[in-house]
Amino acid sequence: MTLVGLSGLAALLFSSCSSTETVRVMDKERAKQIAAFSAAKSDNGYDPAPADPAVLAQAADLPKDKHGMPTYPDDVTHRYVRATAYSHMQNEPGAPGRMNAAGGILKYGNVRSVAADWSRYPLGTTFKIKGLPHLYVVDDYGSALTNTNTIDMFHPTLAGIKRWGVRNLEIDIVKMGSYERSLALLKGRQGYWHCKDMYDNAIAKVKAAGPAVASVQDESAEPQEG
Repeated sequence: MTLVGLSGLAALLFSSCSSTETVRVMDKERAKQIAAFSAAKSDNGYDPAPADPAVLAQAADLPKDKHGMPTYPDDVTHRYVRATAYSHMQNEPGAPGRMNAAGGILKYGNVRSVAADWSRYPLGTTFKIKGLPHLYVVDDYGSALTNTNTIDMFHPTLAGIKRWGVRNLEIDIVKMGSYERSLALLKGRQGYWHCKDMYDNAIAKVKAAGPAVASVQDESAEPQEG
């Protein structure tokens, strides 16, 4: 083998080792984040634990929505998000009582309902909030959430949404939902501008990802009350 060939082989081996080491470091950082997230506790059982400074630093370089919050790729499960609150008791025009957009009942127990833009958090996405014990599931949407990264937390009372207000907090996605299920429901609702926007954006995302998009599946059944 020539000297050039040996040099090329050495460079390839070095590159491979460097890539492996980078993945190993990333895995360690991810493990540290999850450990800290899991160990965190709310001070009063209601308010989330403070976000990790490392999560805030990671968010700083990402593109932002209109609220200045980071837009994450689907494969990033640890996130810093804006969280608002809503209730069926607000009696907004067109809102179907305590029914969610998927046709079920809005949950507020061990499992709690969340509304979001389904092209960013597809139907069935489940996540935890740092410091809180509940599991949250995306099963609703709203026009004010369209084209934003905001998650809207369901509360059964007006006092609950007033107490929650607007918060920025750290979440960890347990499982991404299904674009297939989201698109199936949104397809027939495109007469509403926000449904059309979500539908078009979700279609574009699925096409860009190709057959490898992990969340286009029927396996992501929503968690039920425990």
